[in-house]
Amino acid sequence: MITAPLLFDRSALTTHRARATPEAMFLHHAALDEAKDRISLVNRAFTSVAVVTPFPDLWSKAFPNAVIVPDHDTLPLAANSFDLVIHAMCLHWANDPVGQLIQCRRALCEDGLFLGVLLGGQTLNELRSVLAEAESQVTGGLSPRVAPMGDIRDLGALIQRAGLALPVADGNTLTAEYRDLTHLMHDLRMMGETNVMSARLRHPTKPAVFDAAACLYKTHYANDAGRIPATFDIITLTGWAPSDSQPKPLRPGSAQARLADALGTPETKLPD
Repeated sequence: MITAPLLFDRSALTTHRARATPEAMFLHHAALDEAKDRISLVNRAFTSVAVVTPFPDLWSKAFPNAVIVPDHDTLPLAANSFDLVIHAMCLHWANDPVGQLIQCRRALCEDGLFLGVLLGGQTLNELRSVLAEAESQVTGGLSPRVAPMGDIRDLGALIQRAGLALPVADGNTLTAEYRDLTHLMHDLRMMGETNVMSARLRHPTKPAVFDAAACLYKTHYANDAGRIPATFDIITLTGWAPSDSQPKPLRPGSAQARLADALGTPETKLPD
C-alpha cells in the first residue's frame, strides 16, 4: 500500500517544543483566554474535561481537574467520557487534523462540547512573503519555510467531517511587533513554533537569504518606529456531540409564514 508522505516531522516538533520557554508562551495565554471566554458564554457547568496540549503546565493550572494528554497521533482518551474536550494550540501541527477531531468527538459524551484553538492561514504571512522573495532572489528557488495553515472556511468544514453538530469557526488576529527579523525568529524558536515540515531544507540556509529577508521585511512592513509586525491568526472551533435535545434545521417547505410578509415587502416571482 502506498501512503502519502507526512507533512510534518513530529520528531523535530518534539525537539523544538522541548526548548520552549514560559516567557514566550503569549500565544498560548491568548488561546487560554479565548477558551475561557467561550466556555463562560455557555450556560452550563462542565464536570469532566480533557485538554489536548503539548504544554501541560499552562493548561493544567487553568483546568486543575482536567485530564491532560499530549497531541500524539492517537489520543489516549476514553470514549464517551467527557462533556468538554479542548484541543489547545496544536491542531495546526497535526498530520491528520480530521483524525484528531474524530478522536475528540469520540471522547465526548452526548451533547458534549468540543473547543479547538489553533493558528490559521494568515499566521506569519509577512514572514512567508519576505522569505520567499529573498530566497528566490538569492538562490533562484524556493523551499518550504512557513507551515501551511488552514483558512477559517476549510477548518469549519473539518468540524462537520468529524461528526460534530452546530459547528462554528471564527478568528481573532493578534499582531506582535519585533525589533527585526532576528528578534522574531528567536521568539518563534522560544515558542517551539519553528519549521518542522518534512520537506524542509536539511542544510543551513545561506546568511544572504536572511539578510535579504530582513531588508525586505523592513521595507515592506516596518512601522514609523522601525519595528516589524508579525500576524498570528488565532482560530477558534466549536462543535457539539450530537444529541436529540439540540435544535434541528426545519424540513425545506415546512415554513408556516412567508418571509415577504415578515419583512413587509411585496413578493416578486423570479423569471423562469
